[in-house]
Amino acid sequence: MIAVIDYGVGNLFSLRSSLRHLGLEAAVTADPEVIRAADRVILPGVGAFGDAMEQLERRGLVPVVQAEAARKPLLGICLGMQLLFEESYEYGRHAGLGLVPGRVCPLAPDLADPALKVPQIGWNALELLRPQDPLFRYLRQGEYVYYVHSYYGKDCAASTLAVSEYSIPVTGVVREGWVYGAQFHPEKSGDTGLRILQAFAEL
Repeated sequence: MIAVIDYGVGNLFSLRSSLRHLGLEAAVTADPEVIRAADRVILPGVGAFGDAMEQLERRGLVPVVQAEAARKPLLGICLGMQLLFEESYEYGRHAGLGLVPGRVCPLAPDLADPALKVPQIGWNALELLRPQDPLFRYLRQGEYVYYVHSYYGKDCAASTLAVSEYSIPVTGVVREGWVYGAQFHPEKSGDTGLRILQAFAEL
């Protein structure tokens, strides 16, 4: 069973629909006991980093996520991936979950082509830096996934499994132990995203 953490800032309908399409059992929950009992955990997220961390803390879920990440596969999606990092500089400086070394920084100042739009919205190809990782078992090099973001993971080269080119290599997928993060939305990435979710369910 996959626990999809509901803390008030996730795109839960599309994600739940994708998991159901794959025939996977999923519980959308904020209950720590359900999260502890699950085989895998997904941390979705849409919105601002500081607000999201506040919601997790208010529900008492920060220590739960940190503890479960040490013993079972966890996938952070979009903002959920960013929350895995040590800190973010979105509207100030905020501490994250500390599960992935690195920082979350604004995309715009780092772009080599300042004419590119921020947020980055749309499809982009994945360059698999570690194609042998089991999360990519059903993927080919260069498949397209769907991004919506203005911030991205930095100083995380040792954890980065895949990037997408947006005048710079934008961190697309990270991993630390059981913890995975996808900056893009698998649940909005068509068949490619479904294959990523299937691979995660098989970890």
